Amino acid sequence: MCEAETTIHDTLETKTTIEKDRVQLDIKQIYETILELGEFPTLATKKHVQFLTISLGSLPHDFCVLDASNPWILYWILNSLLLLRKELNQKTCDQVREKIMGYIHPEGGIGGGPGQTGHAAATYASILSLTLTKNWDVMRAMKNQIYPWLLTLKQADGSFVMHVGGEKDTRAVYCVLTVASLLDVMTPELVEGTGAWLKSCQTYEGGFGGIPFDEAHGGYTFCAVASLCLLGHPRELSKHCNIDSLTRWVVSRQYTLEGGLSGRTNKLVDGCYSHWVGTVGPLLEVALGERSIINRPALQHYILSCCQFEKGGLRDKPGMNADFYHTNYVLCGLATVQTETVFDEAQYCSSIIDSAAYCFRSVPARSDIVEVEQVNLVRAINPIFGIPDGFPEACRASMR
Repeated sequence: MCEAETTIHDTLETKTTIEKDRVQLDIKQIYETILELGEFPTLATKKHVQFLTISLGSLPHDFCVLDASNPWILYWILNSLLLLRKELNQKTCDQVREKIMGYIHPEGGIGGGPGQTGHAAATYASILSLTLTKNWDVMRAMKNQIYPWLLTLKQADGSFVMHVGGEKDTRAVYCVLTVASLLDVMTPELVEGTGAWLKSCQTYEGGFGGIPFDEAHGGYTFCAVASLCLLGHPRELSKHCNIDSLTRWVVSRQYTLEGGLSGRTNKLVDGCYSHWVGTVGPLLEVALGERSIINRPALQHYILSCCQFEKGGLRDKPGMNADFYHTNYVLCGLATVQTETVFDEAQYCSSIIDSAAYCFRSVPARSDIVEVEQVNLVRAINPIFGIPDGFPEACRASMR
């Protein structure tokens, strides 16, 4: 919570700089009010759970524009509820199972809705939703159908496309590797050349773009770094990227006044990057042996003070409405700042391609790093999969 005068103002005025000044002023006023009252906001868990629970039923007709995002809506809501320590009942788990079974495409993969073509992102969200609801039998039944389809997405340069004939980017790589890992179908054939292709996506800024020579972006950076950790030990990251440049870029995404994170250079703060950029922090901390790369107290203040919508749910920034997407990823970011991540070397097996992804352990952050009130505490997450600790391990064990 710093004075606005500590921020650097560019002499070139653009739509973005004008908007950034407005957002900073709004946030500064929020922080000043909090300091005057002497009472910091707490996590409105009850309101957020109500916002999410109501949304598990039928949605208004306005949501028809998200018809291709059915699995995503399920994942965002289910994951958010679990992060808020709300357990899922059997009826909900059965409904999720029925829904996703209706999205399976006969030619491979899972679509965004009934009759839609198999898509890596929809398949990713579906597999995570099935994992969160522990529908292991459905996942075991689809393993043999999913793997050949994943191979059809593989490109000669080591990358993957989102669907047959679709676009390729680091997002597609992450979706495919996550699905393959959770279903326990990761093979040398599937990942051949993938690490080298990801390396080519690092930009001169230090972050990763969606494809080579693209602009560095928070979402693509998370997908690239998490993918590399699905392919090997985090301490091998330096073989696939300039880790010092990457660390500098990640640190630069956190703004002094706001405390929150942006997704690109010269862009506004956004709550969702609490996860997309914030969760890269612990991965780098493990790789470098550092204590804290992200300013955890500042990010926690931003989330609790600026990202909670008064009617329930979480949002991008002050003045915005809550939505499922931001609710999930802001909570993931909150989970990240409240813990420290350690790597369990005893569990790592170099002969298993994706072994490292299951060796990350979350421990409560020390009070000299960040103070966490019990009322604000959410469940810890696995930084690779973005779901609560224990679920990836349970899924993997159930696939064997």
